[in-house]
Amino acid sequence: MSNIAIITARGGSKRIPRKNIRLFLGKPIIAYVIDAALQSGLFSEVMVSTDDDEIAAIARQYGASVPFLRQPKTADDFATTADVLGEVISQYAQQGQVFTHACCLYPTAPFVTSDLLKQAFSTLTEKQFDTVYPVQQFSFPIQRAVLLHDSKVQWFQPEHALTRSQDLEPAYHDAGQFYFVNVNAFQATQRLITPNSGGIVISEMEAHDIDNETDWPVAEFKYQLMHNLVHE
Repeated sequence: MSNIAIITARGGSKRIPRKNIRLFLGKPIIAYVIDAALQSGLFSEVMVSTDDDEIAAIARQYGASVPFLRQPKTADDFATTADVLGEVISQYAQQGQVFTHACCLYPTAPFVTSDLLKQAFSTLTEKQFDTVYPVQQFSFPIQRAVLLHDSKVQWFQPEHALTRSQDLEPAYHDAGQFYFVNVNAFQATQRLITPNSGGIVISEMEAHDIDNETDWPVAEFKYQLMHNLVHE
């Protein structure tokens, strides 16, 4: 049995230019994910899928391999993560390398740890899921959500307008960090999330979406808090 870590890092980031190699607390943000994958000991190959020479050079500097560059069709704004994963698995297969499991990691997920990857892999194999990925609980009950039309508020689920929060079932969302997949199942469905997917719950402090310039310093501060790096 062999596993591959695939870190998806194209060069054409729009909202935050050069996002995938921007310094995060003094180190390229992609380096954190590479380190976590390497330290987990789960993978016979830790690679970065990119179309960018600078990203490739930095990835190699921190211990990842970049055996080939991503094709233009999987590097544009319309390519999905599943498209990239499929391309990488196919490229390796053409070179005679076949993997049992693959972990597709996002390069801007510095909160990922080797222990979290080990937990995901254990859940994937023990429960025979197609995919396992981290999820976080919504901080407010989604059953009490409202719609807003021309400033008028309406209940999204009116039947729960008077339901106590503690009586509502918790709901979760994708933490946007990684997907650990069974390669055979992925190749059969070409989907990262299937009816046979599993989730591992992480706290609100263990992930942070970085979509704009405001998110960046907030993520750095959370990371420092998580690792006791904040000083008075």
